[in-house]
Amino acid sequence: MMIKQITKAFPYALLLEADPFLAHIEHYLKEGYCYVAAEEEEVIGVYVLVIKEEKKVEIMNIAVREDRRGEGIGKLLIHDAINRSADHGARKVLIGTGNSSLDQLALYQKCQFRITEIIEGFFDHYPEPIIENGIPCRDMIRLSYEIE
Repeated sequence: MMIKQITKAFPYALLLEADPFLAHIEHYLKEGYCYVAAEEEEVIGVYVLVIKEEKKVEIMNIAVREDRRGEGIGKLLIHDAINRSADHGARKVLIGTGNSSLDQLALYQKCQFRITEIIEGFFDHYPEPIIENGIPCRDMIRLSYEIE
């Protein structure tokens, strides 16, 4: 598997799995860096990294193809994002997910991210309601990782 930056032909279907609001995706793709995990030129994972402010970078979107989940690809993508953030001079990596995204919350904490903030009602303005694990997705859980 190889992780590389891309600047066109973005894997929208995969990006939409992590964020169903296309306008958000298009916005952060314009200001960020998109990386894909590929095997034999087939995209199996993606993440978008955005430099937020001095010494802070945010993983805006991260997704692994459904048939490849559970293989450690998400962890590899997160560690790659942390390393690339350090290369950009960042000291802190931020990531956010919905209150209903139980697998993602577990993964981020296994990767040493800490919960730092809850933004109530963040997803209430999305065009369609999001339900995951039988739970309405309403609040954004923000986590951060300190680069040493």
